[in-house]
Amino acid sequence: MAMDLSVSEISTLKPVAVTQAPSRVKQTDGQTVKKTYPNYKVIVLNDDFNTFEHVSNCLLKYIPGMTEAMAWEFTNQVHYEGLATVWVGPMEQAELYHDQLKRADLTMAPLEPA
Repeated sequence: MAMDLSVSEISTLKPVAVTQAPSRVKQTDGQTVKKTYPNYKVIVLNDDFNTFEHVSNCLLKYIPGMTEAMAWEFTNQVHYEGLATVWVGPMEQAELYHDQLKRADLTMAPLEPA
């Protein structure tokens, strides 16, 4: 799984996958107010037992739109910074991805509002 990316290519990666939350419409006094549902962050934490390959493979498997380059960038961020926000979006999807990664034995932070 060797990657041929230069340092300048890696620095231009935009690692956070974001999905637009659906909106809800609320009517008050004859006016329609459109609000979006809150987004939540899926955060992977560093630990002493998961390998780089396992973390990267889990991100590729469970996070939609994840590329190999992004997965390795997130994996390095988890290792060197202690955590990485790997996905941001609606709560229901965030819960699914969080649970899938947790079942794969990744160490996860609780979901938190974005």
